[in-house]
Amino acid sequence: MINVTKTYLPSIEKYNIYLEKIWKKSWITNRGPLVLELEQKLKKHLNLKNILFVSNGTVALQIAIKALSLKGEVLTTPFSYVATTTSLLWENCKPVFVDIEDQTFCIDPSKIESAITDETTAILATHVYGYPCDVERINKIARKYKLKVIYDAAHAFGTKYKGTSILNHGDISTLSFHATKLFHTIEGGAIIVNKNEGLKKKISLYHAFGHVGDDYYTMGINGKNCEFHAAMGLCNLPDVKKIIALRKRITLLYDKKLLSLGLKRPALNDRVEYNYSYYPILFPNERSLLNTKQALAKNNINTRRYFYPSLNKLPYVKNTDKCTVSEDISKRILCLPLYPGLEDSVTDKICSIISKTIKVTV
Repeated sequence: MINVTKTYLPSIEKYNIYLEKIWKKSWITNRGPLVLELEQKLKKHLNLKNILFVSNGTVALQIAIKALSLKGEVLTTPFSYVATTTSLLWENCKPVFVDIEDQTFCIDPSKIESAITDETTAILATHVYGYPCDVERINKIARKYKLKVIYDAAHAFGTKYKGTSILNHGDISTLSFHATKLFHTIEGGAIIVNKNEGLKKKISLYHAFGHVGDDYYTMGINGKNCEFHAAMGLCNLPDVKKIIALRKRITLLYDKKLLSLGLKRPALNDRVEYNYSYYPILFPNERSLLNTKQALAKNNINTRRYFYPSLNKLPYVKNTDKCTVSEDISKRILCLPLYPGLEDSVTDKICSIISKTIKVTV
């Protein structure tokens, strides 16, 4: 079976070096030395002022929402992984869905202001597939209405805008280091705080039960991560540039064969340094997508309807927000296999199947 993604693993010998260090110290959790080392190396790699390594990307979102004291309505995207919406619901906020752009698939800034009410406290936007939101327009709107901004950057590790990390925008950015991501720690995530030392300290307390030693300062949860996950991150981080280069090569192979069929991809701003985290392709209609997905599955090739459904259509979300662009795109978008080690013969086979299916369907 060819899966839509495949976890990148370092050599077991490389990982064992870190395991020996863990065994020697017998310090496996509670912000051990490898966690601290990983945070320092991530800061340097991403050129950030701070980063907090946490247990996963969803907890990162929940802590960010709690630390900013968000309540009432939060404007958010209907086109993202379900955790973006669920985190708001979990923290007793009301997600108000703002439709997306039809080019980048990120939240549409031109539709944000009309959705703002007296109950609006923040904007939670996603850098979809690692393509940056229009951060400048969003930040301008946020300043005008005194709203907080969280960027769900789960897909955006390594993405740069105008030469600097996209993570430097908003009040908080969050990352996912899940095993399916281009940089992973098996399970994990991170929180990046911009321009607010007090908020940074609050988040650090929140992720560790709210206390330091015997001194208790605030409420908190267990969002810490362990030495074993940090070890995987330390093994993988030196390979990130190579991983991105390999993913870019496969992406260009796909582009060469698929874009001539009339299929579309999200638009990439020429000021963006992309990380090639996914390969989403937009079909002309849902029928052609379903036929293609079925044809690929018959050849043991797994694809993913990522993202489907549009989040405003989730059965447990009660709202009347109409998001016509998101609802349309969510029915026509399919992510193809993309990972280092995917052989050219496999990408050729995938493209051939898609080509034949599209011609029959359309």
